[in-house]
Amino acid sequence: MKKQTAGREQLGEFAPKFASLNDDILFGEVWSREDQLSPRERSLITCSSLLTQGVPQLEAHLKIAKKNGVTKEEIVEVITHLAFYTGWPKAWSAFALAKMIFDE
Repeated sequence: MKKQTAGREQLGEFAPKFASLNDDILFGEVWSREDQLSPRERSLITCSSLLTQGVPQLEAHLKIAKKNGVTKEEIVEVITHLAFYTGWPKAWSAFALAKMIFDE
């Protein structure tokens, strides 16, 4: 089980149950099922979903994806592919984040 503390650190006092579900269930149990999907695969799926929704959490998950071994070339291909399904403005926004993160 991976130790995740972002939920508790950011929302622990304000929304303790949500923080617990985030850290213990989502990241502790679901993301830790590496025999089902690797962290790299989960990152590609998660970034794809967040990109299509246009939500701010994409930035954090792009950073996680990079740590999980997703390459710049792969994320560029994912964003390019999804641009046709999710919309050009979302792709532009995602590219700005990806460029910032993967060029570091």
